[in-house]
Amino acid sequence: MDWALLGWTTLAFALAMGIGAHALDELSGRPLATRIPARLLVALAVASVAGACAIGVAVAAARTWWLLAFVAAGAFLVVAYNLELAGGVFHGDLWFAAAWGAFPVLTAYFASARTLHGEAAAAAAFAFLSSWAQRRLSTQVRLVRRRVAEVEGHVLLHDGDTRPVDASLLAAAPEAALKALAAAMVLLAGALLLARAG
Repeated sequence: MDWALLGWTTLAFALAMGIGAHALDELSGRPLATRIPARLLVALAVASVAGACAIGVAVAAARTWWLLAFVAAGAFLVVAYNLELAGGVFHGDLWFAAAWGAFPVLTAYFASARTLHGEAAAAAAFAFLSSWAQRRLSTQVRLVRRRVAEVEGHVLLHDGDTRPVDASLLAAAPEAALKALAAAMVLLAGALLLARAG
């Protein structure tokens, strides 16, 4: 287990996905409705994505130059997805699952092992499906939290009882599932680290 490599890989993805992707996303449509100036968002995106790429190049120089293909693909994905280039072709549930789920797993695995094996494909498939589920759940929560002004109605049960339907009801279950999914990912990552360190 190369803890330094894990640290650099984690930092690269924190920069690209944690800062760069969110800055670009906010620049393209203001989904979080922040008041951060566009110039600052551009600076954050450029600096963080460039920093992630620099880490990738440094790791490639130390490990294998084939890693540069992953660095280039990652730089493209973060920009194409979040700025919805080509009319949004790269922006959707499946692209989210591929770019933010499977791709980081394959990249981190390749950086460490310098090759890809069956377990990398299985882990990437898991990351793809769990990211797809997260995206599907968060789409409804974002719709209700950001765009729905009012909800009216009720649900009629078989026994004749009625339950009111409101915005909190529509968001409660997927939001709870998102929180549980996030906690499960952290616990899984911790378990895998403990298994590797043991």
